Amino acid sequence: MIARLHGSLLEKSPTRLVVDVAGVGYEILVPLSTFYGLGDAGSAVTLRVHTHVREDVIALYGFATALEQDLFERLIAINGIGPKLALAVLSGIDPAELVRAIRVQDVARLTRIPGVGKKTAERIGLELKDRLPKAAVPAEPVSGGDVRDDLLSALTNLGYNRAVAEKAIEAALEKRHGADFEQLLREILRGMMR
Repeated sequence: MIARLHGSLLEKSPTRLVVDVAGVGYEILVPLSTFYGLGDAGSAVTLRVHTHVREDVIALYGFATALEQDLFERLIAINGIGPKLALAVLSGIDPAELVRAIRVQDVARLTRIPGVGKKTAERIGLELKDRLPKAAVPAEPVSGGDVRDDLLSALTNLGYNRAVAEKAIEAALEKRHGADFEQLLREILRGMMR
């Protein structure tokens, strides 16, 4: 089994990398969180690897952090969730936010991940709630889930793209921890007007 690869990045696309290790090119599938943390083609790269073996294929899945790999392996252990959906989950939500959503059973947040329906979100929450990695991730949300949902609703009703709105909300919540709805909305709208 391959557990770690260190080499030169030959090719880079959002979910697929080719890493040259001593003249051998390894194809590695990665979540977007890992992809965005990598340098350009030609740069050195070190990845934690999960080797997935099926009867018809051997696939390598790469991760920048132990938390990403741990979450991936816990997700694929759930009945009905394969590596492709587990990568989609990790690409659709920050690993720390995923842990938070599972801990508080935030099905609404989990269903916002492309490819995750209500039943899958409930299954993820139910099966992983007590088996989360012992990571340095806050157990409680940075700000109330209700405020986050209200902000998202307000921004989408104003016509902003959902993904852009979610990113702006996360940035505002980190910057203005403890602020109320109106303060956060003003901050976000000012940032989007620039």
